Amino acid sequence: MTERRVRIGIDTGGTFTDVVAVDEETGQTTTTKTPSTPADPAEGFLNGVRKVLGLMDISDDTAGATISAVSHGTTVATNQLLEGKLDRIGFITTEGYESVLEIARQSVPDGYGNSYFWVKPPRIVPADLVRTVRGRLDHTGTEVRPFDADDARAAARFFRDAGITTIGVCFLHAYANDAHEQQMLEVIRTEHPGAVVSISSEVLREYREYERSVTTLVDAAVKPKVGAYVTNIRTRLDEIAPGVPFYVMKSNGGVLSAGEVVHQPITTMLSGPAAGALGAALIAGTAGFDRVLTCDGGGTSTDVTVVIDGEPALTTEGSVGDFPSKIPMIDVVTVGAGGGSIAWLSPEGTLKVGPKSAGADPGPMCYPNGGDQPTVTDAHVTLGRIPPHLLGGEIPLSVDAARTGLEQLGAKLDLTLERVATGILEISAWNQANALRQVTVAKGLDVRDFTLTTFGGSGSLLACRLMDILNLPRTLVPPNPGNVSAFGLLTVDVRNDYVQTVVSKHLDLDLDRVQSVFGELEGRAQGALDGEGFGRDEQRMQRTADLRYVGQAFEVRVPVADGELDRASAEDVAQAFHAAHRQLYGYDFATDPRQAVEWVNLRVSGIGPIRRPDLVELAPKDGGTDRAVTGSRRVFFDDWIETPTYNRPDLGPGDVVPGPAIIEEFGSTVPVHPGFAVTVDAYGNLLLTKESAL
Repeated sequence: MTERRVRIGIDTGGTFTDVVAVDEETGQTTTTKTPSTPADPAEGFLNGVRKVLGLMDISDDTAGATISAVSHGTTVATNQLLEGKLDRIGFITTEGYESVLEIARQSVPDGYGNSYFWVKPPRIVPADLVRTVRGRLDHTGTEVRPFDADDARAAARFFRDAGITTIGVCFLHAYANDAHEQQMLEVIRTEHPGAVVSISSEVLREYREYERSVTTLVDAAVKPKVGAYVTNIRTRLDEIAPGVPFYVMKSNGGVLSAGEVVHQPITTMLSGPAAGALGAALIAGTAGFDRVLTCDGGGTSTDVTVVIDGEPALTTEGSVGDFPSKIPMIDVVTVGAGGGSIAWLSPEGTLKVGPKSAGADPGPMCYPNGGDQPTVTDAHVTLGRIPPHLLGGEIPLSVDAARTGLEQLGAKLDLTLERVATGILEISAWNQANALRQVTVAKGLDVRDFTLTTFGGSGSLLACRLMDILNLPRTLVPPNPGNVSAFGLLTVDVRNDYVQTVVSKHLDLDLDRVQSVFGELEGRAQGALDGEGFGRDEQRMQRTADLRYVGQAFEVRVPVADGELDRASAEDVAQAFHAAHRQLYGYDFATDPRQAVEWVNLRVSGIGPIRRPDLVELAPKDGGTDRAVTGSRRVFFDDWIETPTYNRPDLGPGDVVPGPAIIEEFGSTVPVHPGFAVTVDAYGNLLLTKESAL
């Protein structure tokens, strides 16, 4: 008899911890949710593991022999940065560059608005905690002035004596030569052995001193907390499955073993949203859609991204809060429009929704121990859009408490209960729509060419309004949408990204130099995958390069073919750049010989493939949709309507449900507005369209 093997994906959100387990032999998946435990996230993590194992009739005694791997998505680094809860950090840089954090960039993130002056974001390190060291490299990595060991020792001792235990090191042009940074690291280890240190040449080997400095400092800032969190999770997991492989989701769409993540914690900044985008991409691709907008609605926020041909868009221009980060990450736009987003009045007396959230504790007003401010969830439950309970009845909801809070808010605006609740949902829908425009229209893409894929506990509640606002052709709602991010963790390969700045005009490109750098980067990627247990025959390498027109301050990333780089293949890269530039910005200089092309960064992604779960077609069900009807209740759309409710697991392929209707399952609800209809496809996805399109 074949030994049973199960892989588990766990996504810890601000409100719920989502869990998906797949039986590797049968392909059968089991899903569940459990409340998150913000005071000790490891507790919610372990509760989720035990809960899903219980649903699969696997005891703690046999868990160690049954679980083949656990993959985890976490928001620890993200939340620490968004909340600004950073310990005091020291910064060591090249003499003469102590003001790099104050100089920053001239760009204004949110526009000038009505302000006469723009105040730059606060420094991540105050000026009195910056120390400099003499020594200098030029942009090629050639030493201009030797490293000054006395300065280095003085800097290390200063931070030791000041009690600063977290330090970031960024020397000028260390991307080209890491010798001085490595010497500094050795000095710190000798003089201040208890310090947590990040050096730029290990975090981001890419030019632009400000971004490289901040990225390195962010890595250092989150390293203690992420390290402690991952270590704690590993310890708790060992209680039931000692030594089981444990992976953590990275922002770039890959996973990494927990033992390695503690050395590169900045890579987990968009851990959860990245997993959701990848899970939705696989589900939508299997259903036959290659241009997809993902909309992941949780309790605190909604994350959106664009997927083309199964690949979510990547960026190195991301940021979390005030801090830019140049690490590769899935291009996610986050808006504070989740189920727990609080409705409030501005000083001018206008209705606002978010970004502040009631979270899991205390939660919306309708929760058993809920807060004292109305939220998006309170609006939904008051209008009948969701049932008076969550998780199949595990969490009862008080409609009366929600109604009371909304009536009090409505009285301040002279609005009826229905109008204030509808207004809250309308503002939330427009916030989400604007985020979807940012990842499409702002990138030269037509939003109407895409299929919206909604998931997360609250992701599908506003799908009909989003289709109206953006004129989208359809929305796909996967089975168990509240667990798509956790499912995505089971679809993700091990992945590491490496970059090296090599600036050169295209016509002067040193092909041997480029080939050598690609070889060095691939060697580093192979070594990392060797350590993760992947044989050389399993490993895949992806080459890309960042190109620009000479004089531009931004680059465009394009693929580079494997094998030897010759003039013909280099020209293919340049032509790909022209085409990508035209797609993004509406013009190019492909036929203008006066405008030279410049290569800037070379990149390699090392990929260790992991077997993805199989998505199987469902068997048809006899009879009509009446088999799934569970009753009806009054729901407010444009008016109060007695609306049938359906149990989603009882719907089968080919079923059509016209609106108005409410389709419910364990972790989420889909309100089908009048004028819309839902069709169930072969994989159990709900395809939401306007009835006129059927």
